[in-house]
Amino acid sequence: MPVKLFYEALKDAMAEEMRRDPNVYVLGEDVGHYGGSYKATKDLYKEFGELRLLDTPICENAFTGLAVGSAMTGLRPIIEGMNMGFLLLAFNQIANNGGMLRYTSGGQFKIPMVVRGPGGVGKQLGAEHSQRLEGYFNNVPGLKIVHTSTVYNAKGLLKAAIRDDNPVMFFEHVLLYNLKEDIPEEEYLLPLDKAEMVKEGRDVTVLTYGRMRHHCTEALQELAARDIDVEVIDLISLKPLDLETIGRSLKKTHRVVIVEEDMKSGGVGAEIVASIDEHYFDYLDAPVLRLASKDVPVPYNGRMEATVIPQPQDIVQAVENMLALRV
Repeated sequence: MPVKLFYEALKDAMAEEMRRDPNVYVLGEDVGHYGGSYKATKDLYKEFGELRLLDTPICENAFTGLAVGSAMTGLRPIIEGMNMGFLLLAFNQIANNGGMLRYTSGGQFKIPMVVRGPGGVGKQLGAEHSQRLEGYFNNVPGLKIVHTSTVYNAKGLLKAAIRDDNPVMFFEHVLLYNLKEDIPEEEYLLPLDKAEMVKEGRDVTVLTYGRMRHHCTEALQELAARDIDVEVIDLISLKPLDLETIGRSLKKTHRVVIVEEDMKSGGVGAEIVASIDEHYFDYLDAPVLRLASKDVPVPYNGRMEATVIPQPQDIVQAVENMLALRV
């Protein structure tokens, strides 16, 4: 199997789908000759031309509206946000147009649109470039939300998202673009609504996604040294949640820790807790514990920045605290 970088897997996914379907195209700032801010579209314009790698002005609401309109006519746009935080400028187009038109048109229109790009807390990128927007869009009807975490799932999920007839918010973490992994040469797609069992365990279920998956696997080493057997699930699909996989794990461990980079107030973790209480409350032996970003704009200072998001040692401590609880 060839070794691929994360951004190369994204590029390969888009190239394969553009060869397969002439209706697929990419638009956004600097996606053409420049190759995208993180090189996910590097050199694609040489094969597909400037109309299918469409460089746009710096006007997110305009080119997102263009994408929605083109999806209504049968094209399959892939929007690359130079930074996902900038797409707050296009929230109306994504939510009121992209998310709702299939419903408000009575099914007359499909919106096969992917919105993808870098987000999350990087390394001293400052508050406006460190947005975690999954919680913002989680409340919008009509959107599917996935969060990539590995080279393997980045490619398989993006290919599936491009083929889906609904708008998909496709989150990539800014610090994962140079991640390396062996991936299959043959074509594969991954479901947009399924979680991944990263590691099976008996004591505590840890639910996570995105870059926090790697923080959790780092914490596993120290927890194993303390004879704590943790089950780790990468949610991947944030909307809809894979409640079947979550429930199956919870029925075994009876304890849940949620680790996310989203803000704690109103974040994805809050929705997970509500869903667990609604469907699996009787299986809990302790209250669900949440680790999430602090409710502050992300500082530029590196050491302060690190305190805003959960670190591996915080995960170790949270799991130990969970096991110490008696109800």
